[in-house]
Amino acid sequence: MTDDVIPAPSVPRVPVRGGGQFPVRRIYCVGRNFADHAREMGAAVPGSKAERGTPVFFMKPADAVVVDGVVPYPPATADLHHEVELVVAIGADAPAGVLPVEQAQALVFGYTVGLDLTRRDLQAAAKAKGLPWDTAKGFDHSAPVGELVPAAAAGALDGRVLELEVNGQPRQRGSLDDLIWNVPEILHELSRLYALRAGDLVFMGTPAGVAALRPGDAFAASLDGIATLHGRVAA
Repeated sequence: MTDDVIPAPSVPRVPVRGGGQFPVRRIYCVGRNFADHAREMGAAVPGSKAERGTPVFFMKPADAVVVDGVVPYPPATADLHHEVELVVAIGADAPAGVLPVEQAQALVFGYTVGLDLTRRDLQAAAKAKGLPWDTAKGFDHSAPVGELVPAAAAGALDGRVLELEVNGQPRQRGSLDDLIWNVPEILHELSRLYALRAGDLVFMGTPAGVAALRPGDAFAASLDGIATLHGRVAA
């Protein structure tokens, strides 16, 4: 027995290839981590690694995770956009303090592919007024993900390609070699701001080609040779 005054909500979980489930604690997201997507959104693009500055982060609620592929079309928008992304799962707590880049990979449990769904019209309106755009990103069912693949089974990420098709037509394609900030660098930068813990997911950013999803659309995302995600947008 507990002294909870309401029923405790269940913990969102992502299936793991080979068996078991990954309980989700937090979802961190990286913005503008592919130069071509930054350009299509009208943002400045660093000319060299030394000019990168600091990465852009935002968050989604843990219960935004969708594992059955069914995404209800969200309220308050007429412009829902897809953003296909590498998703990194953290399997161990980071040590206290800033995580060194060379120690970051040891925290990775596994990888999958996901969609950072965005209410683009709400984001554009907030940007125009210089306001935060949390409502554009952190809404219900905004983080569909595929089955998690343990890092040892996935192998190296070098040269892997992210792809997304909608209704059988190509929409997005990008190499992970084009990430402005790679996985260890992003975990290092996140540790400057947050205490990384087992159960965290990190959406690593999207390549160019973001566009609208409409009720009835079917999507198929893949992380080259590692993971797939199939789903649809429900009315």
